Amino acid sequence: MSNALEYKGYLGAVEFSVEDQCLCGKVEFINDLVLFDGQSVTEVRQAFEIAVDHYLRSCQQRGVLPDQPFKGSFNVRVGGDLHQKAAYEARRRGVALNEFVIQALKNELRSGQAA
Repeated sequence: MSNALEYKGYLGAVEFSVEDQCLCGKVEFINDLVLFDGQSVTEVRQAFEIAVDHYLRSCQQRGVLPDQPFKGSFNVRVGGDLHQKAAYEARRRGVALNEFVIQALKNELRSGQAA
C-alpha cells in the first residue's frame, strides 16, 4: 500500500483529512508549496497531475526554473570514523569515494528489493 503519487518526476504524498472529509496532498521534495485535493483516489490523482502541470506552467510564465525533486546530489553526515573507513576502502579499491558510495547505495537498494 502506498500514499505516494508520481508524475513527470514529481512525487505527491496524500493523506486523509477527517475535518474536511477529503484526500489532500502536497508535492514532496521541492521548496515550493504545491497542494492538491480530491474526494476519491481518482480525483486526487487528477488534481495532483493538474497541480504539477500548473506549477510547471507558472514557473515558465514567471521565467524561473521549477524546483526539481532530485538533482542527483545530496550531503550525508556519517561521522569521522565511517568517513575515514569509506575513504580508505575506496582508495584500496582504486575508485573515488563518490563512486564507492554510489556502489554501496546500489548494492543496498538491490539487496533490499530481494527481501
